Amino acid sequence: MSLIDDFITYLEAERRYSPLTVRNYRRDVDDFLAFLGLSREAFDPQRIRRADIEEWMAYLFEERQLKASSVNRGVASLRTLWHWLLAHDKVKSDIVSSIHQSRTARRLPTFVADSRMRDVVQRLRDDVASNDMERVRDALIIMLFYTCGLRLAELAAARWGDFSDNYRALRVVGKGDKERVAPIPSVTAELIKKYRDIISSQNICIYPKNVVILSKKAEPLSIRTIQRIVERVLREAGVQGKASPHVLRHTFATHLLNEDADLREIQELLGHSSLKATQVYTHNNIEKLKVVYGMAHPRERQ
Repeated sequence: MSLIDDFITYLEAERRYSPLTVRNYRRDVDDFLAFLGLSREAFDPQRIRRADIEEWMAYLFEERQLKASSVNRGVASLRTLWHWLLAHDKVKSDIVSSIHQSRTARRLPTFVADSRMRDVVQRLRDDVASNDMERVRDALIIMLFYTCGLRLAELAAARWGDFSDNYRALRVVGKGDKERVAPIPSVTAELIKKYRDIISSQNICIYPKNVVILSKKAEPLSIRTIQRIVERVLREAGVQGKASPHVLRHTFATHLLNEDADLREIQELLGHSSLKATQVYTHNNIEKLKVVYGMAHPRERQ
């Protein structure tokens, strides 16, 4: 029997829950596992992260359009499961209890959990290593969204003359013609150079005013085509829920915040005109802030 089967037996035999209540627990837990693409037998609670649960919550709100009460019930089911896992020494920490109930079904930014995003990047390695123009281009699209936090229209409009510092920086014109410079990590810069070399070898001219993201016929890709590429790549990597360029932009911001980047710096990187637009990402980081507060504030230590 799996851990989940043992948990259900516990609810029936020891807690003596009604058949209806047990059915609801079973449905919530199975729904969470299905979202992660796991069977009961493959479920390893040690590998589940808080971000996985938050991603599931956002999926229930945004994709399934569930009410807050339904989402809260699902989280409550996972909370009971984790209490049971802790009591039976199956996990070392409770990652669910710190997740607060939602009063309203507010739209949380959908993002890809860090562990899932590592899988996405890992799957791109074969594409990056190839010399096929479309495979390298599609990998570059994913990496530019994820490592630079670009908007869809910003990437579609990017031109070769916008790069500087040996492809380590990109001049971006965002909403309201507001300009910013997006830093580019070395791994993405190297991918840009490889893509440039491939299209150059195919006699696709590279001029400063030329658009970067092209088809094999040297035509700029449409916004819809870029959307389809992102969706295909993320789906192939097992990403559930929304799979879009904007999800990768949300992922960029959320991962930065989780690694303790300053909120105003994230605002600048995203090109937000006000801090209020950036503060929506704190939904994923509030518990970390509470821990920091508890450790640092003198009255809290008392």
